[in-house]
Amino acid sequence: MAFEWNEKYSLNIEEIDNQHKQLMAIGKKAYDIAILDDGYDRYDEIMTIIDELLDYTKYHFEYEENMLKKYNYGHIHEQEEEHGFYIYKINEVASREDLDDNQRKVILEIIEFLSQWITQHIMVADRQYAVFLKTVD
Repeated sequence: MAFEWNEKYSLNIEEIDNQHKQLMAIGKKAYDIAILDDGYDRYDEIMTIIDELLDYTKYHFEYEENMLKKYNYGHIHEQEEEHGFYIYKINEVASREDLDDNQRKVILEIIEFLSQWITQHIMVADRQYAVFLKTVD
């Protein structure tokens, strides 16, 4: 996954799609670092990506959960649980004591994590609420 936006990711909810595009942009930064494989110290760049992910999740998940509460989405608890998992995973990576010594491994883990986030959460769980929201508008 090269983290390029494709219409197959669209939920047809403009603000959510724009936020998901931001996630793709963060993923692309991680991907661009990973493909370099040049042996240079990328610690600061990796930490910037982690910080961006933490900021992103705080804003995006809060926005999404508030929207789902507004429309009384029946599966909001599953969304909240998945969101909690993603925040946990990002914090877990951020607090790794071996991050500096294993930068390549860490950036590859971030890419794998983001790929799963996109394919499993956005394409499945988020798509479910998008279908629901079409019925309440």
